[in-house]
Amino acid sequence: MLEHFRLLEPVFDAMPDIVFFIKDEDARYALVNRALASRCGLKDKSGLLGKTAEEVFPQRFGRIYTAQDRSVIAQGNAMIDQLELHLYPARQPGWCMTSKQPLHDAHGNVVGLAGISRDLQADESTHPAYSRLAAVVQHIECNFVQPLNMPHLAAMANMSIAQLERYFHKVFHLTPRQVLLKTRLDAATALLVTHDKVTDVAALCGYTDHSAFTRQFKATVGLTPTEYRAVLRSHSSGTYPAVKSAGVAQSNQ
Repeated sequence: MLEHFRLLEPVFDAMPDIVFFIKDEDARYALVNRALASRCGLKDKSGLLGKTAEEVFPQRFGRIYTAQDRSVIAQGNAMIDQLELHLYPARQPGWCMTSKQPLHDAHGNVVGLAGISRDLQADESTHPAYSRLAAVVQHIECNFVQPLNMPHLAAMANMSIAQLERYFHKVFHLTPRQVLLKTRLDAATALLVTHDKVTDVAALCGYTDHSAFTRQFKATVGLTPTEYRAVLRSHSSGTYPAVKSAGVAQSNQ
């Protein structure tokens, strides 16, 4: 099976905004592309082979990623288009969409997984609906402490809710709910640097329930807010700073 994926290796190596990997049944890297090696600060891809994410990524993050891999392998359930905040050893934090698919042998047994992580792409600013949708995104970003009101947002864009969600995905590569989540967590990662109480950060980011904020943060980042702040403080040299959002609806400079 691995040999079949090797045929595609040059294709994935030519995609700098996509991380691709194959892992064996023990969640160890069996095949990776150049983008993953580069983001881990390696010149040679072979430096990752045979290692788990826990051996590659910093501190708690590696344990989280490996646990996620083992869950996919053990349960045989795919993870599709999950919005995640990734922290690579050699890069700034960055948003991406991650999918992991269990791999099966001829007898149906799970023998590993294939994974792909795509950087959030630039907006499709030439799309005819862009200006209407950009106004909706700006509204979300300016009012992220408020719950998402889909009927109101659809009316702003003069669309049905179904049309709004479809065009959002086409233009911004995210759903409206994912835009709200990203905006809230962008704010949270910055506020965790300046505010001591996680409950205060939760309230400032629109969460009335502190535990709900913690669950959502951990599901997206892989760590609790307290754990994330500890990592930031342990790397006070700036290796892992808080995320600085450029805004979903801004055009390229």
